[in-house]
Amino acid sequence: MVKHIILWTLNPELSDEEKQKVKAGIKAGLEGLVGKVPGLLDVKVHIDGRLASSNADVMLDSTLADEASLKGYAVHPEHVAVAETKVKPFTKTRTCLDFEA
Repeated sequence: MVKHIILWTLNPELSDEEKQKVKAGIKAGLEGLVGKVPGLLDVKVHIDGRLASSNADVMLDSTLADEASLKGYAVHPEHVAVAETKVKPFTKTRTCLDFEA
């Protein structure tokens, strides 16, 4: 199995209300990919409970069958659509950690 972990920081010019809507959209979009993207076994998007010591706003914690599934996920049309419409327009920074579990 492969873990694919992403941390995003949202654009600072977004209001608190806009940030809540964006986070909910990211969560719904990415968690909705399970069962649609081959090899994508589990997705959890953490958007609540952030402590003041954090320097990221959203965390993606996903599990894929293998590295080939991760590569397929990256270019899958439904994943690309979520990334292009719900994530990239609203995020300032992205940090990724992929590893075998």
